[in-house]
Amino acid sequence: MYLNKVFLYGNLTRDPEVRALPSGGQVATFGLATNRSYKDKNGQKQEATEFHNIVAFGKPAELIAQYMKKGRPLFVEGRLQTRSWDDKETGKKNYRTEIVVDNFQFGDGGRSSGGEYGSAPASQGAPAAANGEEIQYPDEEINPEDIPF
Repeated sequence: MYLNKVFLYGNLTRDPEVRALPSGGQVATFGLATNRSYKDKNGQKQEATEFHNIVAFGKPAELIAQYMKKGRPLFVEGRLQTRSWDDKETGKKNYRTEIVVDNFQFGDGGRSSGGEYGSAPASQGAPAAANGEEIQYPDEEINPEDIPF
């Protein structure tokens, strides 16, 4: 048995970029930064940051694009995928390794617990509407089967 599974919790490095696929579906691409602390051989505390390319398709792409902005925390569960293409100008083969989102959860950003894919975000710490007001969500749980899309 083989396994290709990735779990990341980090902050978005840029706003999600959404595009439409020829099939009509949505794809969102964005960066995610993770960091770790460790002690070097001299016992000094060090910080290391990694930057990850993330791709989400379909409903997860729409939700992430709608609620997430640069700097906000996000938990991503997915798989590694490497694409290759030939540069049209130089003919050089290019490679890009990405994490394809299978599941995600909004981070709390130090506020309240975030919403999970398939459920409404928590009313505290909810995203702001376009007019600057906070979006109010119902207190009761929303059954995904009740959503008309």
